[in-house]
Amino acid sequence: MDYERAGERARALVSKMTVEEKASQLLYNSPAIERLGIHEYNWWNESSHGVARCGTATVFPHSIGLAATFDGVLIHDVADVISTEARVKYNQHEKYGDYDIYKGLTFWAPNINIFRDPRWGRGQETLGEDPFLTSFLAAAYINGIQGDGEFLKAAACAKHFAAHSGPEGSRHSFDARVSEHDLRETYLPAFEKAVRCGVAGVMGAYNRLNGEPCCGSRRLLTEILREQWGFRGYITSDCGALRDFVDGHKCCDTPKEAAAMALHAGCELNCGDVYSHLIDAYEEDLITEEDITKAAESLYTIRFLLGEFEEKRPWSELPYSLLDCREHRALNLKAAEESIVLLKNEGGYLPLDGKAKKIAVIGPNAISTAALEGNYFGYASEYITVADGMRREFPDADIKVEHGCRLTKEKLCDWSGFSNMYSDAAAAASEADITVLCLGLDCTVEGEEIQGASGDYLDHGDRKALFLPKPQQKLAEMICDACENVIVVMLCGSSIDVGEKVRNHAKALLYAWYPGALGGLAVARVLSGAANPSGRLPVTIYRGETELPDFSDYAMDGRTYRYMREEPLYPFGYGLSYTHFVYSDAKIIGYDDERVRVSVKITNTGGSRGIEKAQLYAAFSDSRTTTPNFQLCAVCAAELDAGESRTIILEAERYWMSAVLADGRRVTPDGSIRLYIGGNQPDLRSLSLTGKPCITLDLK
Repeated sequence: MDYERAGERARALVSKMTVEEKASQLLYNSPAIERLGIHEYNWWNESSHGVARCGTATVFPHSIGLAATFDGVLIHDVADVISTEARVKYNQHEKYGDYDIYKGLTFWAPNINIFRDPRWGRGQETLGEDPFLTSFLAAAYINGIQGDGEFLKAAACAKHFAAHSGPEGSRHSFDARVSEHDLRETYLPAFEKAVRCGVAGVMGAYNRLNGEPCCGSRRLLTEILREQWGFRGYITSDCGALRDFVDGHKCCDTPKEAAAMALHAGCELNCGDVYSHLIDAYEEDLITEEDITKAAESLYTIRFLLGEFEEKRPWSELPYSLLDCREHRALNLKAAEESIVLLKNEGGYLPLDGKAKKIAVIGPNAISTAALEGNYFGYASEYITVADGMRREFPDADIKVEHGCRLTKEKLCDWSGFSNMYSDAAAAASEADITVLCLGLDCTVEGEEIQGASGDYLDHGDRKALFLPKPQQKLAEMICDACENVIVVMLCGSSIDVGEKVRNHAKALLYAWYPGALGGLAVARVLSGAANPSGRLPVTIYRGETELPDFSDYAMDGRTYRYMREEPLYPFGYGLSYTHFVYSDAKIIGYDDERVRVSVKITNTGGSRGIEKAQLYAAFSDSRTTTPNFQLCAVCAAELDAGESRTIILEAERYWMSAVLADGRRVTPDGSIRLYIGGNQPDLRSLSLTGKPCITLDLK
């Protein structure tokens, strides 16, 4: 069913409603209208890395980990599984008349905000710092969630429109000041691409953008989304965002004024209770019945596209047994393995290949299931921590496990007075052949507006610093003193520097992000060599927060690989493998005003099968404006056996090679365009870490 037919049916149904009934349908917890045979419907559901907050589901790696795969096909497959499990759950809920929160088919994901600053606690929900990578992977996710059949399998929703990335503590009153150049070059492209690929929903952000609350901005919601981009789906507020018009932004005096402002701007659905004042606004002529009708028709168009009103519901035969089933778990493990980024492997120390007889698994995230989940998670049928995974993958080794310390606090148990167990951990490490040191954070300290998560290191779920919390730094240095062979595994949602002593001492350093329910097994399989790491950093790992502008400064100057001036610890796009890939015979095989196509031969010259993440960057200049250092324009995942060669095609849109003027217009650069092809970005730090220069081509 297309939008035209669904819209016709929506208009016919809405025409039978009273104005009060129509207004009631603009609330996220829409009540039933029994006389029309309409059951209640709750629009709020979550699915960033699995169906969340609603019983058993496959818990995939969190979004930042999925982004590290650089693999659009894999992300599509993950999203397809999520929507399959969503339909399974919806079938059961509908069967029993259960229409509560987290029970519907409208999912408020993906989060496609640009991860502009690593201190932001919700960066774990994003697809990284780059507008192309975010756009590319978001499109794969949206297409996987929504499917390509007659009906929407589920409805994706791109959030949070338009520039939103902290601080969490002031998000209900904060005004993000963003230049038109940065808005159009960095913050808006992923949303535009989501619209172009048919995303069903868009969620407005809490904050203001250049003085206007995002959920009350006609420029954002109507002029840009609807008129410039041709968006046909529905628009929702973030939860409680309309109340902020009164309490936080103070741009309205009463809830009915806030309701009128949002509706006039184009916000059709309210997650919150402000739209319960729509009838008050209507009776005082702040809005018209036509305004209410138009919004209701948009919402019902989506419900018709989901097949809600069909006599036989689509996908109604999917069995309950599909939830976190064997096939879905296999994909989950693959995603977790591909998400792991190997940053250091001194002298080819990894894989371990069974050479370890005594292994110590140490750290606050060694036995933590919270460190597998991140936020917005479901409930898997089984969780495998790093310690569990090591026992499975190394069954003949003598494995000792020690917690060592808490994530951020000096007391292990606040009520007991017990100190952190540094000495126990050091003792275990001193007698081990190898120590696997599991550090990082979890969603109790890093995440969305976490109350109480504040102090010297934390601020409402954001971080004040980019180094390890003091207890973990102390533990890590003690372990390095106690054991010669240390492997550091970071489970976290962003950039953390483990410190010079630990970096230099560690034989290997891996980023596992929040790797999902099977993440511990994925880590162990990478360490053993059963899996070959292929992840790439979707963010920059900085040397410290002093290299960054102020957290509340939304200007891109000095931020991310595209505009940073200092050399990073580890650059965006970087990641090692156990095998080696050589690029050759690169050539431009076609280009026009829309696209550039480049072919390149990749040969696996190492001794093991591996997945290479080929990347194409462009560097260009324009005398009229500032341009990025480099801009990622295309990626391709290629799996090759040892000794195998394959020619791949990297197809890039010219959109990503355009310069953005101060007024936001995209133009063809007046300077030259140079293309770089390789397994990493063409910066000097990547070259020093890998020794592999990119192939260069000039686009005439």
